[in-house]
Amino acid sequence: KAIIKGIQKNLGVKMRMETFSRPDLGTAALDNLLAQGQIVGLQSSVFWLPYFPEDMRFHFNAHNLIAYAKDGDEYLISDPVFENPVRSSTHDLERARFVKGMMAPKGLLYYPLALPETIDFVAVIPKVIKKTARAMLKTPVPVAGIRAIYALAKTIGRLQDKDRRYARLFLGHIVRMQEEIGTGGAGFRFIYASFLQEAGVILGDENLKECSRMMTAVGDQWREFALMIAKSIRKKKSLEIDFSALQKKLESVAVAEAQVYRKLL
Repeated sequence: KAIIKGIQKNLGVKMRMETFSRPDLGTAALDNLLAQGQIVGLQSSVFWLPYFPEDMRFHFNAHNLIAYAKDGDEYLISDPVFENPVRSSTHDLERARFVKGMMAPKGLLYYPLALPETIDFVAVIPKVIKKTARAMLKTPVPVAGIRAIYALAKTIGRLQDKDRRYARLFLGHIVRMQEEIGTGGAGFRFIYASFLQEAGVILGDENLKECSRMMTAVGDQWREFALMIAKSIRKKKSLEIDFSALQKKLESVAVAEAQVYRKLL
């Protein structure tokens, strides 16, 4: 919701967001919007989406996708994880939209009401870049931004004292979230590097272009970190995982990434 509100504020797009007390109400509202030719964003659980392979399913309730049509009992969906359109039955999508638990979607759907004729990117881009950089560097909580990267690194170091099966699952989940779940690789770093490059061209700003190159290098380091994990958890169970090396690698990634955000301020 915060992202949607940010789009409205910065780009002048008017969006409508709705949640529902009952699944049947949420399904009826979605069907009605699609019948009107509206493209609709949805929040859902990854676990109950039928087109996800079983080894990619996990209980994450803040996954977003776009429904753009309905064919009989099946919704036609554009999902950021998959390159091609996918389908879901009414029952399966309803279940995914109304799952219980942390960050329960409550059937959240959202769609545009009005789009601006023009967007002043020259004014908007510097503002949002600085906002992102400040958020990553100066967040007051340890579960976001650069502080969260260091916190995760420490957690990995402490896995040395945990059950080995738990440790392997924990590390594997990091790779899944970073590389497989619609991030464009390296936890969105390559996508953000591309944004900075395009922003540099639009604004004629060489600093942004340099930051783009730096962020691409950071993305490469995230990929190296993921590869280290993959090699570690694929080892024979009798071989030890070097949690200290993984911790140090992630801490070095945090240092490099923080340099990019400081340069953006």
